Amino acid sequence: MSGKLALLNETLAAAKAEGRAALIAYLPAGFPTVDGGIEAITAVLAGGADIVEVGLPHSDPVLDGPVIQTADDIALRGGVRIADVMRTVREAHAATGKPVLVMTYWNPIDRYGVERFTAELAEAGGAGCILPDLPVEESASWREHAEKHGLATVFVVAPSSRTERIGTIAAAGSGFVYAASLMGVTGTRESVGAQAQDLVERTRTTTGLPVCVGLGVSNAGQAAQVASFADGVIVGSAFVKRILDAPDAAAGVTAVRELAAELAAGVRAGSGRRADG
Repeated sequence: MSGKLALLNETLAAAKAEGRAALIAYLPAGFPTVDGGIEAITAVLAGGADIVEVGLPHSDPVLDGPVIQTADDIALRGGVRIADVMRTVREAHAATGKPVLVMTYWNPIDRYGVERFTAELAEAGGAGCILPDLPVEESASWREHAEKHGLATVFVVAPSSRTERIGTIAAAGSGFVYAASLMGVTGTRESVGAQAQDLVERTRTTTGLPVCVGLGVSNAGQAAQVASFADGVIVGSAFVKRILDAPDAAAGVTAVRELAAELAAGVRAGSGRRADG
């Protein structure tokens, strides 16, 4: 079965060919509702994001800060299920033609069944999964099924990771490497500092995969800063916060579309001072 990993690779390569970083957005499925989440995710892609990560809400999101935890809680109280995540992927991809990944902790996939999850994600048009808490050493079964269905496996590296370890992680992954810009949980930050650039540079010594930076980017200026050295800029909490702060669902959709456009402009502005040409 031909999967959407090729589309993800092509999208990242096209951004690089334009001399810019890709803009990757994150929003959880089922937030504020299943239908509302699909509308918001589609709006973010229409507004300028190149790729989107659909979060699978989890009751113990260890990597996520209070903003995304709040959104996950809303989605879970609304009764979101894996079937709703798959529907979100299917409709967002069908509406935009852009790559859609799922970001999820391992436990829900383990309980659902790896073969079932990968088959359904591929059938929905998903490009792959970001798996922040799955150790590479325990990932063989996942990778076998993901490869069979043409899905990317994106692993996360952190500033604390030794370069040798980064190489092991990157070698096992596909699509891109997710570089966590700082130690700690997701959330907006006042700045995204030198740690992130150092991590990108160290990761690039180990792999030819694109290196995309997440955790902390919330505005066009920060997007430009990260775009000057990374292959992709990942933004999550800032989108979630726009929806949480909106007076109603329609205003939330408008707000995330506008933020996507601002961030897309920021990514392009940062590309003019890219260190890697």
